[in-house]
Amino acid sequence: MASPFTDLDRPPLSERSLTRALVTPGSLWRRVDLRTETASTNADVAAAAAKGEREGLVVVAERQTAGRGRRDRQWTSPARAGLTLSVLLRPGQADRERGWAALTPGSFAWLPLLAGVALREAVERVAEVDAALKWPNDLIVGGGKGAGILAEVAGDAVVVGVGLNVTTRAEELPETTGLPATSLKLAGAAVTDRDPLLRALLRGFASWYAGWREAGGDAEMSGLLAAYRRGCATIGRQVRVMLPAGATLAGEATGVDRDGQLIVRAEDGAVHRVSAGDVLHVR
Repeated sequence: MASPFTDLDRPPLSERSLTRALVTPGSLWRRVDLRTETASTNADVAAAAAKGEREGLVVVAERQTAGRGRRDRQWTSPARAGLTLSVLLRPGQADRERGWAALTPGSFAWLPLLAGVALREAVERVAEVDAALKWPNDLIVGGGKGAGILAEVAGDAVVVGVGLNVTTRAEELPETTGLPATSLKLAGAAVTDRDPLLRALLRGFASWYAGWREAGGDAEMSGLLAAYRRGCATIGRQVRVMLPAGATLAGEATGVDRDGQLIVRAEDGAVHRVSAGDVLHVR
C-alpha cells in the first residue's frame, strides 16, 4: 500500500483530531469513523444503521472504490484528493433529550438540500471560492460540478453522502454527461486543506439539522428554505428536467417550494412541481 505521505499536496486526515473537534457534549455527531479505503461510505453507514447504530455516525473515506451518485452513477476520486463522507440520521425518531419530535417521511426530502446549504456555506467560508447549488444535489464551483450529494432511506434511518473534489487535477476528473467536473483547486480556492473544510461542513450541517428538527421539519420556519433559495443557481434558469419515468420537462425554473420541490413553468405556461429528476441548465 502506498504511503499516505507520497503526495504532500494531499495529507491524510486524523480521526483523533476530528473526533476531538466534532464529538463534543451536546453535539449531533457521536462517532467519527475514518477509513483509509472503502467501497462506499453510504453502504457502510446503511449497514451500521441496520445494526442499530444511533443517529450521529460519520464515516469518512480517504479513498472510495465503488461510490455512487444519483441513478447509480459512479463517483470516484484519487486517494485524499477530496472529501468523501456519509452521515447517519434518524429524523423519524423523537429525541427527548433535545426536545425533537419524530418527523414524517414526507419531510425527509429536505435532507439532501440541507446538506447542500451546509456544503455551500463551508466551501465559500473556508475555501473562499464562489459556490452555488444546482437542484437537487450538486454544488457548482468555477462553472463546473465540484460536489454531489446522495440521500438514501435505510430502513428507519436516512443516510446522506457527500463527495467533494478538493485537489483533484484536471486529468483525474471523470467524464460527465452534464456539467463538466471540477475541483476546488481548479476553481481557484484559497484553501484546500480538507480538515477545516470537513469540520465546517459537519458543524454547519449539525446547526441546520438542529434548527430544522426544532421547527418540526418546517424548512420555511427554520430558515432553510430561504437559505437554499439564496444559493440555488437553478432558480431563474431555463432548464430541461429528465423525470424518473423517462419523460422530459422543459421550461423556466421559477422557484423551490416548501416541500423542496422544483417549480418549473413549462413552455406552454403550465406549472409543474418536480420532486425528483436530473436537471440540465440550458442557459
